[in-house]
Amino acid sequence: MSKSNSTVRRQALLAAFPYTIPIFAGFWFLGMAYGVYMNVSGFSFWYPTLMSLTVFGGSLEFVMVTMLLRPFSPLETLLLALMIQVRHVFYGIAMLEKYKHLGWKRFYLYFALCDETFSLNYTLKVPPGIDRGWFYFFISFLNHMYWFIGSALGGLVGSLISFNTQGLEFVMTALFVVIFLEQWSKENKHYTALIGFAAAIVSLTIFGAKSFLLPT
Repeated sequence: MSKSNSTVRRQALLAAFPYTIPIFAGFWFLGMAYGVYMNVSGFSFWYPTLMSLTVFGGSLEFVMVTMLLRPFSPLETLLLALMIQVRHVFYGIAMLEKYKHLGWKRFYLYFALCDETFSLNYTLKVPPGIDRGWFYFFISFLNHMYWFIGSALGGLVGSLISFNTQGLEFVMTALFVVIFLEQWSKENKHYTALIGFAAAIVSLTIFGAKSFLLPT
């Protein structure tokens, strides 16, 4: 006897949820920090809420706070977004085979690819009896919602509660340091990390603190 669609979805959700629990805590914390950061930078609650829902690129969203506060430069915005998110192109290529034949779900699955979701969907074996497409979908959807809800709560908390937010902008710097150290620990050879670090130092020396990121 075949399972109903609702049963298939429920079983996939229950199977996917435990794998996303470690991501839940991290995304809520960073998401709330992002929402508060947006608020103290002068943006209303709706900005982090809508951006986390439609952009869903943590490091890019933090950078966009500064970009939104500056005069709009389309070329710089495009190049900076590509540099920060270019790894997602390779995530998508790596998932072509896994997401093939998944119908409409594959469009959302490609959109919702982030570092953590890619790591889970690329390495996990789908439990026996669980629909593969819905399993991947709920891994992606849950991670997306963790970030979305955390960002929305951060924006709301920042608008309702007055507290000392001095130094909160450092969360973006800390985020990039953590990403750098994580990639360093995963690599056996550190040529790319060292080249990137050297390029940043050279650009900082030549172009100054306000303009070094784009040449880097």
